Amino acid sequence: MLPQRQIARAAPRFTAQLRAQAQRRFASTEENHFVRERRHVKEHAGPTTELWRKISLYAIPPALLLAGLNAYNLWNEHWEHWSHMPPLEERVEYPYQNIRSRNFPWGDGDKTIFWNDQVNYHNRDKTT
Repeated sequence: MLPQRQIARAAPRFTAQLRAQAQRRFASTEENHFVRERRHVKEHAGPTTELWRKISLYAIPPALLLAGLNAYNLWNEHWEHWSHMPPLEERVEYPYQNIRSRNFPWGDGDKTIFWNDQVNYHNRDKTT
């Protein structure tokens, strides 16, 4: 039984080796459409890769700096605007703001998850 088992286990490897040799024997080395197309793609990839490398190294960092500078200026203008507004306690609180049908399950129950004490204000007793 042991020799039969070895033959059965070796058969797939043997057939694969025969197939590989047959495929190599029948492979053509002549210039066909597929080979020309692959060579064209390879030739095209070099300059294209170089172009995107240059764009990544020389165009993107200045663009990121300009975008960051713009965002910084807009951020400062925004807080400059807030400095001219009256204090949070003096602002009118309308009935449609800060509607609470029930308390939140965290903190004192009055503040949302995104509550910011510099921007948000809620006085339960004050409504117009």
